[in-house]
Amino acid sequence: MDTKAPNIFHVLVVDDNPEIREIIQILLNSEGYQVTLAADGGAALEDLKASSFDLIILDIMMPGLNGYQTCLAIRKITNAPILFLSARTKDSDKMLGFSSGGDDYLAKPFSCSELLGRVKALIRRYHIYRGSESLIPAPADTVIHYHGLEIHTDTGEVRQNGTPLDLTDTEYSMLKLLTANRRQIFSAERLYEAVWNEPYYYGANNTIMVHIRNLRRKIEKDPKNPVLIKTIWGKGYRCD
Repeated sequence: MDTKAPNIFHVLVVDDNPEIREIIQILLNSEGYQVTLAADGGAALEDLKASSFDLIILDIMMPGLNGYQTCLAIRKITNAPILFLSARTKDSDKMLGFSSGGDDYLAKPFSCSELLGRVKALIRRYHIYRGSESLIPAPADTVIHYHGLEIHTDTGEVRQNGTPLDLTDTEYSMLKLLTANRRQIFSAERLYEAVWNEPYYYGANNTIMVHIRNLRRKIEKDPKNPVLIKTIWGKGYRCD
C-alpha cells in the first residue's frame, strides 16, 4: 500500500545518466518532493507497479526500452503527467514524445528554475484534474454536458454515453476549456497559454495539434472527420 503523506508529491526520474539523476534528485528534494530513481525503462515500469507517482520525468535515449517505448508502456499503467527531458530537440522528436503520451518536453541542458517550473505546473494541473482537495477546494458538483459527454469538473471524470474515458490531464484540461466556452474559437496561442499556463512559443502549434489529435481519438466516432472538436482553419479550434 502506498503510504505517501498528503502534500508530499512523488516524482519518478528515469534517465540512464547517473549524474543527471543525482542533479534532479537534489533539486527536487530541496523543494520537498519525494524522488525515486530509475536507470532505464524496464526499472521504471517495475517502480510504477509498486507505487503511485505524481509525475514521471523521462529521458529518451536509454538502453533497452527507449523513452518513447517506455512512455507508451507507462500510459497502460497510469495517466500521471510525463515530462520528457532530452538532448534531442528536433520538432520530430517532440512530436514523437507527445504522440506516445507525453505531456511536456524540456531540452537538455536545462536550467534548474525552468525544470522546477515545469514540474510544479504539471503536478498542479494533474491534481486539479483529479480533484485533489490538498491543492484546490472541491466545488459543488458541476457537470458539463456536450453531445453525450459528461465532464465532471469536481472530480475530473469524463464519461461518454455513460462509459468512462481514460484521458490524460492535458487532454482533460483542453476538453474542459473548449466545452465550457462553446462557440468560442481558441487560437493555438490562446489554447496553449490557457492549458499549459506559460507563454506561447512558435513550436507550440505542433504540440497543440498532437494533443488535439490524441483527444479526438478518444472522443470522436471518426477522428478523421471530427464533429465534437472542430478545426476552424486559419483560426483555431472550437466546440459548438
